[in-house]
Amino acid sequence: MKAGKEAAPVKEVLAFLAKAYPDARILLDHRNPFELLVATVLAAQCTDERVNGVTPALFRSWPDPAAFARTSQEEVEDAVRSTGFYRNKARAVRDLSAALVVRHHGHVPRTMEELTALPGVGRKTASILHGACFGDPALPVDTHVGRVSFRLGLTASKDPTRIEEDLAKAIPGEKRWEFATRLGWHGRQVCVARKPRCPECGLDAVCPKQGV
Repeated sequence: MKAGKEAAPVKEVLAFLAKAYPDARILLDHRNPFELLVATVLAAQCTDERVNGVTPALFRSWPDPAAFARTSQEEVEDAVRSTGFYRNKARAVRDLSAALVVRHHGHVPRTMEELTALPGVGRKTASILHGACFGDPALPVDTHVGRVSFRLGLTASKDPTRIEEDLAKAIPGEKRWEFATRLGWHGRQVCVARKPRCPECGLDAVCPKQGV
């Protein structure tokens, strides 16, 4: 961190993000919580665009957890092959679907505890569902949110759980979901992992550029 510079003021960060990314949203296409849950699993180490190219046919073939639970591993592998790591992803989707059928009658639960108890569902994925589908003040910490939060000095940690805790203390509850989605867009477009485009950033004057 630059000497004498503190964390970027939260009010200025929120105001900038609201102006720069008013339409920020989750880019994974979905019509219900189950579809978003599956799409999030498939998006690991894969682009949202590629996942969006796979899921329409996927959900035509298997529209709900019961359908996925009944089908074979090989069939799902073939359907998700282009997303990479297709064997693991097919297994994860089938295990997740079976758990939903057995534990929740085929419905996606709403609580963090129930969601993270499902096979392959971590806190980030559960938070995405909370914010995108349930309207809760969620703070999903992906690589972009974590990186930009660190650079802005809003956290001194690289651990997603600790980052979420730090952000929850700084960001008002009603602003958390829009903050996370907008900050993620900023991380993809401007505050990128390598060679962040600081001269193009509306927060350049107040950002301590921690770790840059």
